[in-house]
Amino acid sequence: MILYPAIDIRGGKAVRLTHGRFDAETVYHDDPLEAAQAWVEAGARFLHVVDLDGAKEGRPAALEHLRRIVAGTGVPVQYGGGLRSVEAVHDALRGGAERVIVGTAALRDVDFLDDIVLAHGPRVVVSVDVRGGKIATAGWTKVSDMPAADAIDRLHDRGVASFIYTDADRDGALEGPSLAAVREVAAAVRGRFLYAGGIGALEHLRALRDLRQVNLSGVIVGKALYERRFTIPEAQAALDGKG
Repeated sequence: MILYPAIDIRGGKAVRLTHGRFDAETVYHDDPLEAAQAWVEAGARFLHVVDLDGAKEGRPAALEHLRRIVAGTGVPVQYGGGLRSVEAVHDALRGGAERVIVGTAALRDVDFLDDIVLAHGPRVVVSVDVRGGKIATAGWTKVSDMPAADAIDRLHDRGVASFIYTDADRDGALEGPSLAAVREVAAAVRGRFLYAGGIGALEHLRALRDLRQVNLSGVIVGKALYERRFTIPEAQAALDGKG
């Protein structure tokens, strides 16, 4: 499994939210590029960048930061937040994103999903963001009635093979993942997925590793790295079974 350090951008700064709440924000870097460079200098091989303003407003707001991060680090970057149109997806890819992350727009607008999967295939990742086991929408500010497994089935039917499963109830809380929920998602995913939400200690990474789910290909970590709960080399070693 691969470690993906997270850089969440809001108001031009690198921040983290707790439980996905916009009124529970901590600023860690005034410049997101500084955060990105720090992670890469520490050994990160990939970066996960989320445009929180874009997620809330429905259109990208941090493409210039994306371009700066790609140019300033030289590592692959996956980017999401507000990518709800074909044009927005194209703009993110032109901005240097290795992969684009789309959210509930993929479920609401099948024509949009079909267009971007046809054009970009494996470079499209769909984020399945969940609260209470149900799909969260509108930058996690609303909750639908759709279970995560149903959403994944629908997306598979449209050709999606790569996912991010985010437990929004745990995000930023540092209390660890629900291993039972991760198993359920792994059973539903026929491609590959990354896990995000609540990682706060190396034991949480080891627990995910020990699930031995072959389709769980990586883990996204943010707040725990910013707060120095562990280092990037320690985290990657835990995922590799070496620590």
